[in-house]
Amino acid sequence: MNDEDRRVVLITGASSGIGKACANYLHQRGCRVYGTSRHVLSRTAEVPRTERVHSAPFEMIQMDVDRDTSVTRGVGLVLENEGRLDILVNSAGFGVAGSVEDTSIDEAWSQFETNFFGVLRTCRAVLPVMREQRYGYIVNIGSMAGLIGLPFQGLYSASKFALEGMTEALRMEVRPFGIRVVLIEPGDFHTQFTAHRRKTLKSQQDSVYVEKFNAALGVVEADETNGPSPDRIARLLERIVNDPSPRVRYPIGPISERAAITLKKVMPPRLFEWALMMYYKLL
Repeated sequence: MNDEDRRVVLITGASSGIGKACANYLHQRGCRVYGTSRHVLSRTAEVPRTERVHSAPFEMIQMDVDRDTSVTRGVGLVLENEGRLDILVNSAGFGVAGSVEDTSIDEAWSQFETNFFGVLRTCRAVLPVMREQRYGYIVNIGSMAGLIGLPFQGLYSASKFALEGMTEALRMEVRPFGIRVVLIEPGDFHTQFTAHRRKTLKSQQDSVYVEKFNAALGVVEADETNGPSPDRIARLLERIVNDPSPRVRYPIGPISERAAITLKKVMPPRLFEWALMMYYKLL
């Protein structure tokens, strides 16, 4: 495949987890992949050789989705190098764990800053060039927690619920310009997401919720640790960006978790809530 025929892909949060799996896979499939991390220096940056990072087979650039200037600079670097951008995958994100009451405004803000406003920043940065091209794919990595509010992950769920609404609206707004916008909604996968989860300060002190919090988080971490490889998500991503008319959302994960989405739609709300509380050892 000639360089001019290779699609150009920008993937945020590509230093680990789902983002890294997607970046590696699309690179292997012949795409020109740029991955981002807030801590990684670009291979093309004018820095001493000893400070350059060559830990990935694809190009890694420094970009912090929490900062407007960093996003503008990162997207600008890709466009300067390639002259176009075909696919954006918004994978950067993390989880805050703690009861709603034990979550400070600052902790809640940091959750939304990355998981929601970070996606908004990158979308706004790439849309002008995609509109001019009359072509592009924006794939937002949501979560099944954006469809079902999870106990002691209330603010993480809220950030992903917000992403659902924004993605649905954006999809309709940009379709006339040839841009396809899609949500991938993973369940529990085995990634570094578990290790990177941030517990609220209050939940680690004298919280009245401590017993139930620890029980529920134990279930969550066990499901994540025993979850499938994120390579499944990477393969799904390839199918999506090769589909001229992809669906709005693609849930992916263990069958029990995908079944829960259907059950929420058909079960009486109180019964579904009881089943969820039983599963997370809250009853």
